[in-house]
Amino acid sequence: MRKAVPIVLAVAMATAVPVLAQAAPPQTALKWGDCPKPGATAPGMQCTTLDVPLDYKDPKGRKIEIAVSRLASTNPAKRRGVLLTNPGGPGGFGLDFPATLVALKVPQSVLDSYDIIGFDPRGVGRSTPVTCDLTEEQQLRGNVPPYARDAADVAKHAERSKAVAKQCAESKTAYMLPHTSTASTARDMDSIREALGEKKISFLGYSYGTHLGAVYTTLFPQRSDRIVLDSNLVPEGLDREGGRMMGRGVEDRFPDFAKFASAKPEYGLGSTPQQVEAKYFDLAARLDRAPVQGVDGATFRLMSFGLSYGDGQLELMARIWRALDTDQPLPPIPGDPTGLENKIASHLYVICNDSRWSRSVASYQHDVAVDRVRYPKFGAAAANIRPCAFWQTESAEPPVRVGDNGPSNVLLAQNTRDPATPLAAARKMRHALGDRARMVTADQGGHGTFLIGKNTCANDVVTKFLTTGERPTRDLTCGA
Repeated sequence: MRKAVPIVLAVAMATAVPVLAQAAPPQTALKWGDCPKPGATAPGMQCTTLDVPLDYKDPKGRKIEIAVSRLASTNPAKRRGVLLTNPGGPGGFGLDFPATLVALKVPQSVLDSYDIIGFDPRGVGRSTPVTCDLTEEQQLRGNVPPYARDAADVAKHAERSKAVAKQCAESKTAYMLPHTSTASTARDMDSIREALGEKKISFLGYSYGTHLGAVYTTLFPQRSDRIVLDSNLVPEGLDREGGRMMGRGVEDRFPDFAKFASAKPEYGLGSTPQQVEAKYFDLAARLDRAPVQGVDGATFRLMSFGLSYGDGQLELMARIWRALDTDQPLPPIPGDPTGLENKIASHLYVICNDSRWSRSVASYQHDVAVDRVRYPKFGAAAANIRPCAFWQTESAEPPVRVGDNGPSNVLLAQNTRDPATPLAAARKMRHALGDRARMVTADQGGHGTFLIGKNTCANDVVTKFLTTGERPTRDLTCGA
């Protein structure tokens, strides 16, 4: 039987004090060189490593390594500082992200204004990595729980989750378990700032990176320059509520695909959006009963969720549906298995440390039953139990409560129809940050606003903020 390809989941004026352009970056002790290969790079991009405390309460104790990259500004007259970046996750590799931003055509004005800094967060990639010794089968399940058809499915997945939590606790990197969290990563960011010789840092973070940026600017408000949070989680991060939000996100985003597919009769998925929606439920039910081409109902729902991230993937999504509907060979499904075990393990280390998770299987069975009705397409997956329910260690520090204490220097960018971090989540983040923040909302679908989406208005607002510090005087909605 053909294995299903996993979709691992792994956007007024500012009152910040303006910084004068610097003729050259500060002198630092960091030794820059070529970046590791294989890996995405851009002309002029360099890499280094930085030793940081495993436990910031014991700064002279055991050290771990953070891999850092830099794409330096080549315009000294316009350079104003550094822009740290994060592509999402947790568990996302960030060392190559400056090159990704170049590929996404980040404006030259931004490249002139900043040294663009990427880094693999602690536990991830070329930084000191963590593991849970996940089997190939466990890796193929990815980091989003499967759709649960009933309470028995939740109980079954609870046993799998308990096994994963045990493997994490018994792994060779278990010593990092209490110290791999968003708060610790935010402290690493401040260590990077210090090593770079900068008084302040600006930040651009997507998806989970919005939580990381919010935590950093909560812990270090006076060291925060211009903070952009794109495609926002709830202020608590990817906790139980943040995970359940994916159910709502799929409902928000699905009409875009239904409109796309119904306008293309060659896919045979329906001639109206309502017929395409009916096809979704029909296919999911049929695949629950009998998998096709190695794809069962849970995998079908997960693939549809992952492929809804960008408009450019909707055609592939329609072709997959057609193949499953007619029992034909699946089209090639792109995926990067590189470092998959580490991505999933580090994802778990962080989310299980960042929040306090219920240990009651019955509570997840209740959530699944509620969200199966409330968000019928994906709610029973998003609300399903995770290994965090069986986590065996306590975080070295309590979760950081994101709040409104600090300068008004945060800009949220958000799509109206985001499948993973819906507008409802962004509104909660916006409320938590209070007058520190403004939000620009783009009337478009998909995960990622700045550079990733095509809304010129939203892209221009973010660019203007990064390069001049100016934000809208109040929250702004950009039309389609």
